[in-house]
Amino acid sequence: MILKNLSKNFYINIFLIILIFTLDRVSKIFVIYLSDNNLVAEIFSSRFLNISLIWNEGIAFGFFSFNQEYLYNLLTLIILLVVCIVSVMIIKNDGYKKFALLMIFGGAIGNLYDRIFYKAVPDFLDFHIGEFHWFVFNVADIFITLGVIFMILSELIDNNEDRQ
Repeated sequence: MILKNLSKNFYINIFLIILIFTLDRVSKIFVIYLSDNNLVAEIFSSRFLNISLIWNEGIAFGFFSFNQEYLYNLLTLIILLVVCIVSVMIIKNDGYKKFALLMIFGGAIGNLYDRIFYKAVPDFLDFHIGEFHWFVFNVADIFITLGVIFMILSELIDNNEDRQ
């Protein structure tokens, strides 16, 4: 049963994960390159969007940032465990839920890669209205967030259909 689900649309699933990971890597490498060459963290500034490189050592939107290396490593192991759980969920689901989980997985491995190789995740997209700034994020965070939104919507739709 699991092998049947694994081979079904396998290449499309792998392509989507690689596409998300590649978009994330290319955007981060480009922003790091621009930041290094300009010798400043702020690369672009406009009325609603700033592109400025920050190094996030925590999780989602900078929460749980730690200075101690053992706490950082523990957090990285927990994230790795979550990525493994999401991969199992991908195998067991189909349709919109699988698509949402693939987006979460692609973004999560992008950020996990950075945590392992850079010891921090480069975030650079800063949306703001006046003085109100949203959390600084990256391309992987966009896909993770979209995947979570799609998961919530699919659950709401499934629960609504079950009641009828």
